[in-house]
Order: sequence, then C-alpha cells, then structure tokens
Amino acid sequence: MNRGEIMKDWEAAYLAGIIDGEGSITLTRMHKKEFRRPCITISSSDKELLVYIQTLTGGYINSKKNYRPDKHKDSYTLNIKKKENVLYILRSVSPYLRIHQKRSRALWILENYERVTPRNGKYNAKSLNSKLLFEERFFQL
Repeated sequence: MNRGEIMKDWEAAYLAGIIDGEGSITLTRMHKKEFRRPCITISSSDKELLVYIQTLTGGYINSKKNYRPDKHKDSYTLNIKKKENVLYILRSVSPYLRIHQKRSRALWILENYERVTPRNGKYNAKSLNSKLLFEERFFQL
C-alpha cells in the first residue's frame, strides 16, 4: 500500500462502490506459464479518481488507446496485482460490496487462495489439482 496506513471504513465503503460500478475482481496471469493470481482493475475516464484510489491501494495506471478522440474521452485503468495489496483490499471492501458476483469472488479468494497456493510455488499432484479446481470454481461464480 502506498500510505502505510489502515484504510478507514468510509474509504473501504467508497472503494467498494467504485469496484461494484467500474471495477473487476478476477484472476490473471502475469506470465504465460504461471497460474493465475488475484487482480483488481478499475476503469474510468476520470484520471483524478484513479489517482486518488491509487493512493489507497497501490497499483499502476495505464492509458487506454482512444481510437475516436473526436467522440470519446480518454480512458484509464488502475491495475492492482500485488498479492498483499489485493488481499488487503478485498478484506477491507468485501463487507461493503453489493454486486453478488463481485462479493462472491472476493470472499472465494480470501477463503481459498492462500490455502491452494504454496509459498514456494511448487505443486505436487494433489496441490496442483486443488489449484486448478480453485480457478475453475472462481470463474463459475
């Protein structure tokens, strides 16, 4: 986290509303051959909003390619992929999420991700199966 502070309840509630409306909670791959990891993304044409959220959450902001600047505003995406940040955010915002799928995904990650992900990244047959089932079930939510 950028601030080194605990997120206040009102900040967590506000962030949950932004995630409910403009965000996604998903699993993504950083590299082709690795397993998916939790990720939160928020898209907006309001860069000031994303910069503010970035001060609460960390992450990085990308500009999206605008193919029709005469008709569309510039758009940006905040990506939060650092495991510690994502898990902290999900713990903070999950009580306030109102969109069923997003709350279900947040809780599924919080309840299961660390259990199915070995710290050393080495999987045996049983742990590999658990990881794959975790991912499969996540995308069914």
